[in-house]
Amino acid sequence: MTIKLHHWRGKTAAAASKASVHRMVASKTGGTLVVLRRTKDRAILRSLAFPPRQEYFSVIQGIFSIMAAHGEPLGAKKRLDSWKEIAAFFGRDERTVKRWEKERRLPVYRVPGSARGSVFAYAEELAEWLKAPNDALDAAESAAAEAVSAEEDSGREVAGKVLPIKVQVDSPVPSLAPALHLVRPPARLAWARKFLWLAPVALVAGSFLVLSFSHREPRFKNALAAPQPPNAEAQDLYLKGRYYFEKRTPADLNTAVDFFTQAIVHDPGYAAPYVGMADSYNLLREYSAMPPQEAFPRARAAASKAVELDPNSAEAHTSLAFASFWGFFDAPTADREFERAIELDPNLPRAHHWYATFLIDIGRNQEALAEIERARRLDPSSTPILADKGFILAEAGKKEEARKLLTQLTASQPDFVPPHRYLGQEIYFKEGDYTGYFEEMGTVARLRKDTKAEKDIAAEKNSYASSGVRGLLEERLTAAQESFEHGSGSAFELAQAYAALGRSTEAMKYLKIAYQRHDLLLTTLTATKEFQPMHQDAEFRDLVAKIGLPPVQ
Repeated sequence: MTIKLHHWRGKTAAAASKASVHRMVASKTGGTLVVLRRTKDRAILRSLAFPPRQEYFSVIQGIFSIMAAHGEPLGAKKRLDSWKEIAAFFGRDERTVKRWEKERRLPVYRVPGSARGSVFAYAEELAEWLKAPNDALDAAESAAAEAVSAEEDSGREVAGKVLPIKVQVDSPVPSLAPALHLVRPPARLAWARKFLWLAPVALVAGSFLVLSFSHREPRFKNALAAPQPPNAEAQDLYLKGRYYFEKRTPADLNTAVDFFTQAIVHDPGYAAPYVGMADSYNLLREYSAMPPQEAFPRARAAASKAVELDPNSAEAHTSLAFASFWGFFDAPTADREFERAIELDPNLPRAHHWYATFLIDIGRNQEALAEIERARRLDPSSTPILADKGFILAEAGKKEEARKLLTQLTASQPDFVPPHRYLGQEIYFKEGDYTGYFEEMGTVARLRKDTKAEKDIAAEKNSYASSGVRGLLEERLTAAQESFEHGSGSAFELAQAYAALGRSTEAMKYLKIAYQRHDLLLTTLTATKEFQPMHQDAEFRDLVAKIGLPPVQ
């Protein structure tokens, strides 16, 4: 009798002891035992050394005992996150498993809101599907039972084939399974196999030791500190949170926070939901009426926790950089964290995107243009990246390119706030097109559900109609004063309103108050047009240095 073990190249017996047995076919009177199993890397042990003179049903029990000893429950829900992984689970190609999904109801799920049709499946459910009496199961088992060379002495292992192990029956036993003897391969072949197996392991282990002892940078210190796989429920909640986060509306951002919070409750050691929560708070102060003083401390706390849990997460470093600069004026930390994020993952669009907006605020315009273009190439369909590219183009003096891009975005994404705000503030108001300014800023107030802002825009419009530009500027000053006195306004915006009327003494007074209150708008101090006449003032230059911005030219 021959027992055939389906196997893939790349796993040793020690690693494969954690594998999950999915289906066995055997008979008490002899025949073939086919074992389908997988590990985390979709690999299966090369061979099993069966104890001599064991009944083959004891062999099956031994496999289960090995798995139990290594602490992996047989019913663990392992998640496969792509068609490639699902296909590897069966040892087939992607086209076959996609056909099984359509024709045989293979249990495959799709991530909600995924633009690329991402799928996932659970190994346990696929194993249950295998047990069903259908042709797909026969096809899977048939593929697993493909024969290799009949000569065991060849010693060659081919990925995805069947390794035959010859056993002989000592004597027929009518009621029990026959005793089995393992026919061992020649000694020289056994030593060759051991060498071929140990060589790559030794090489990898040596590489880690060299890196660990010869470097002192954080990335090498944390090389072996990979985070644990997340709880399946927590991962599902995180993906739902990311889906709503990408929609970028006030309601969706709050929904995203709810999902990220639930994910953290399910798995407190999972870093990704903390990153998602930090990103949501970083944007809520822009897309909704949440005060920056409330949003940024929450964002930095969540991002810091994410970095603590996973120091090699590029997304965590990106979120921490964002909160450090716009929430706490810490430009050196932000610059360092952005660079670290890009070092960890050069293909992360958000890192290049947010780094570009940081660079434009500190006056490094050409670098900002280069970074936002890298972000666009990495994620060409991202509306937020395109909107911020319009803003950066405007700040870098490319007004017509900015106008064209932002106008296209307001037409294609009418409920998305930033293009309206950038058109209103950075294009129309600075050009003196106040009709366009009123229209766009009214849309911003409505989309943000900010009733006070809607009233302020209506008042500005009336003042402009009755008293021209001077009346508009005075109305902006009145509104800023009222908001500041009621505790809901920005000292920076009040200083800006004074500066627009040429009252630099009052403007400087409220800029100092803005600094004391850590007003996030101070990051735009040197780029704000109304303060340009004050650039030669010593107090103004001192304030720029305190904030950490480059000196004004």
